[in-house]
Amino acid sequence: TCAALALLGGSVAALGLWKWLGKKRIQKKMEEARRTRDEGMKKMAKAVQQFREQVPSVQRDAILSLPLLELSGRLQEGSLSPRTVLYTYLEKVSALEVTQQTNCLRHFIPECEEQLQEIERRKEKGLLYGIPISIKDHIGHKGHLATCGLTQCLDTVMEEDSVLVKVLKKQGAIPFAMTNVPQSLFSYECSNPIFGQTLNPLDPQRSPGGSSGGEGALIAGGGSILGMGSDMGGSIRLPSSFCGLCGLKPTAERLRGVGWALAHPSAQCGCLLLSHAVPCALGPMARDVDSLALCMKALLCQEMFQLDPSVPPIPFNEEVYSSSAPLRVGYYDTDGYFPLPPCMRRAVKETRSALQAAGHQLVPFSPPRIPYVMNELFMKTFFADGGRAFVDVFTGNIVDPGLKPQVNSCKMPRLVKKLLALLLKPLQFLLLLQLKDVAIISTRRSVQEMWDHHHQIQVYRSQVISQWQELQLDVVLCPVLGPAFTTGYPRKLLGAISSTMLYNVLNFPAGVVPVSTVTEADEEELKLYKGCCDDPWDRTLKQAVSGAVGMPVAVQCVALPWQEELCLRFMKEVETLSRGR
Repeated sequence: TCAALALLGGSVAALGLWKWLGKKRIQKKMEEARRTRDEGMKKMAKAVQQFREQVPSVQRDAILSLPLLELSGRLQEGSLSPRTVLYTYLEKVSALEVTQQTNCLRHFIPECEEQLQEIERRKEKGLLYGIPISIKDHIGHKGHLATCGLTQCLDTVMEEDSVLVKVLKKQGAIPFAMTNVPQSLFSYECSNPIFGQTLNPLDPQRSPGGSSGGEGALIAGGGSILGMGSDMGGSIRLPSSFCGLCGLKPTAERLRGVGWALAHPSAQCGCLLLSHAVPCALGPMARDVDSLALCMKALLCQEMFQLDPSVPPIPFNEEVYSSSAPLRVGYYDTDGYFPLPPCMRRAVKETRSALQAAGHQLVPFSPPRIPYVMNELFMKTFFADGGRAFVDVFTGNIVDPGLKPQVNSCKMPRLVKKLLALLLKPLQFLLLLQLKDVAIISTRRSVQEMWDHHHQIQVYRSQVISQWQELQLDVVLCPVLGPAFTTGYPRKLLGAISSTMLYNVLNFPAGVVPVSTVTEADEEELKLYKGCCDDPWDRTLKQAVSGAVGMPVAVQCVALPWQEELCLRFMKEVETLSRGR
């Protein structure tokens, strides 16, 4: 008995030592990653200083204030050099004006100097000639990590550029920075244990949104003029809304070529970004709609179609984007699932009135069965295996506080999940409290169930398209979640993103345009906000957005699949009218 107890005690001690050593290894890898980032920043600052000594007379503020189209024109005609523009933006970033305030940068890309020299040697200038561009953490760049905020991805460096980066470089763009993301990308609060929390440059007490939150913060802070993000539940549109930017989520298959999954199997983040039922979309983020259109025009080129034959060879249709024909616009200011703050509904109403006054035809539109979309179609896509793949992603990882509720609920024994699912079923229509997500991930699904699930998504898409066509709509105007939440609140309100999630399930192109700011009157009206039923989740939303006077207020613009140009044209109309107001 004594020997058995001694053996047991020794085994427990050995297990404890093994876990402790594992945590120490993880901590060491994280510290090394942060040190590498800091050293890269120092190299950037040194290169900028050398440039300033060589060319002391650069009009920095004038260059930073140029819209992308004007900057591109100056670069194309030669009145500005790519070197001057690149180092002007590098100086903005390296001076810590943006990065220190927001912690948005994951890594500086020193190879930007090589790309600069490459485009200077070329005879032909691409559409993005000399434009500095930032890219989201998981978009593969040769010689760099694609981490998704996960420690197991800190060992493997990308061996080649992703297709997207290759096409950007072919068009003359200069990738110069990679931006921070939430751990696993499955969050709209931008935080991970390796590189920390990213904050909103417009108010450091607030979140920039996610998962493309680093991009949103860098562009809104003036450190980048154009960025590439990805969107599977609102990850381009939410940061654009929170940070006052324009962002486009295209039809998922219109752009391809992330490349990050090649680096490390676990970099796939379980099943989160590889679902065929609700696919991930790549898209641009910028300060205005014309910038998004230029980026899409540059990317939808022969180089993209040759490098990735799975991308349909459909070039950008300039005629559609430039059209001034009146539009037939469907609209709604609430989806009936998660009532948004008064300022976001006001934005839709004011934009609707402005469109009507400009000669467009406005038609009420109501997307059907949003609770069904959220509870059955969206969540069950991601947790079809009972959450096992999601949990596996965090094996050996330090879990970010913002994801602990989801991870812990996935780790519950199946019997406990089933019991909770049964008890909470009467309340499942809300799907806002993290515990209620247990009902969604309670059981693994069979192959037959998954086939049925995919079929249900296709049926729902067909129903919405039929409703759209019966009303003879060109586009739809609708709300987007906002204004920016106080940090810590996105993790408490997963169900609040129904406004963006819907168009990932439908795989429709959707974009966000800032049209206003929060007013004192909005704040007063917020005090009377009751939401759906004045329950804890409605009160949590109220707390999340309170005190946001002056923060951006946006609307969402939507078109049918493959009609990105029409979506952008509608976004441009909304932008023009809002600026006119």
